[in-house]
Amino acid sequence: MRLSIVVPAYNEEKLLGASLESIRSAAGAFDASGWELIVCDNNSTDRTAAIARAAGAMVVFEPHNQISRARNRGAAAARGEWLLFVDADSTPSAELFADLRRAIESGRVVGGGCTVASDHDGLPVRAVLALWNSISRGLRWAAGAFLFCRRDVFRATGGFSEELYASEELELSRRLKREARARGLEFRILHRHPLRTSARKLHLYGWLELTKVFGRFLLHPRRMLRSASGCSPWYDGRR
Repeated sequence: MRLSIVVPAYNEEKLLGASLESIRSAAGAFDASGWELIVCDNNSTDRTAAIARAAGAMVVFEPHNQISRARNRGAAAARGEWLLFVDADSTPSAELFADLRRAIESGRVVGGGCTVASDHDGLPVRAVLALWNSISRGLRWAAGAFLFCRRDVFRATGGFSEELYASEELELSRRLKREARARGLEFRILHRHPLRTSARKLHLYGWLELTKVFGRFLLHPRRMLRSASGCSPWYDGRR
């Protein structure tokens, strides 16, 4: 098994089906027997698990509602040499997966991520994403919506930090970059075919509420990132 695709999902019945359909189609860039699809049901109260099973995914369960634990639980069930974490509100393309396959087969990377695009075409959204993509490529920070790495390196570095309720992908990126340097390899951000992801948080919360969340982060980053209540847009259940 070459690739294990892990999708953490908490009450994702609205978007999960389309995401899994997109993932299965994109995974055609790999041999049919060369990948598996794992959905971690993160204590959902809706039809998330049933939708995942109907899509042919292996479903595992994580009772503690935390994105890092859900990703780690999915990775623990994986059999692939490589892990790919994709969020349940994202729709990768076949072209992006082809870039991923080329990166893996190059033998020069331990992991990486990709740039992102939104299903919202508003200028403020495009500006924010353009800024993020520049930062991501410059600092080699992977967005949590699409992060890949060798399974042995993931395990050696300890996986996603379960002390964090958000930004766990940035903290893992830091450790994976350090591991890449030690091995004379790369942590690479793919950029030719951005991942398309949902702007639902903007629709659900609006700019004002999201700005307040960001302000709390600037004032008390350590305290905020270590509690579910501090990271409410990810954990308050609005979908």
